[in-house]
Amino acid sequence: MFARFSVAVLAMVVVVTASNILVQYPVQFDLGPVHLGDILTWGAFTYPFAFLVSDLTNRHDGPNRARLVVLAGFVVGLVLSFWLSTPRIAIASGSAFLIGQLLDIAVFQRLRNRYWLIPPLSASLFGSLLDTAIFFTLAFAPALAFIDLGFGMADSSLGFPAPWLGIGAEVPLWLSLASGDFAVKFLAALLLLAPYRVLMGRIMPLPAPTPAG
Repeated sequence: MFARFSVAVLAMVVVVTASNILVQYPVQFDLGPVHLGDILTWGAFTYPFAFLVSDLTNRHDGPNRARLVVLAGFVVGLVLSFWLSTPRIAIASGSAFLIGQLLDIAVFQRLRNRYWLIPPLSASLFGSLLDTAIFFTLAFAPALAFIDLGFGMADSSLGFPAPWLGIGAEVPLWLSLASGDFAVKFLAALLLLAPYRVLMGRIMPLPAPTPAG
């Protein structure tokens, strides 16, 4: 059990480290009229694996161990965020990660005895939604510009108008970025059901045969 827990901690640290680095690199790719670099970074593709790690830990070792894994990721992520970005981004990133992951664990625990895909899918979607809302609000909403100013830094809010997801009606840019980020997390939650199913450590039992006669 300790070896599995150690692997989970290591996996979470790797995911958080990779995401904090890759979030600095926009996706330089065009999808029809949409330039994905305007709404996505590569970090959006690695970060959802954090939910896979916490869900598998919760499934095998329970919510308390899962919270410890999340705490390890939170500490590493906070240090990296303060090192690689501004205090406002670090606060937003740390808060979003911790609260989103704890919600994921709570939802998974409540649903853990349901059909196998319901706990991880529900937990990841609720956790991702809260994570996205907290991060982009704290990091880029103009109403919270005082966080930058409190650290003596220029306002980094992204409140100017931009087409929603590059093609829709104009909305504040931070809302468009949040929508794109959550869309990737939603897709990732679906795709990561496959490795979750493989790594569950058990196969759904077949119905017992009916006794003869």
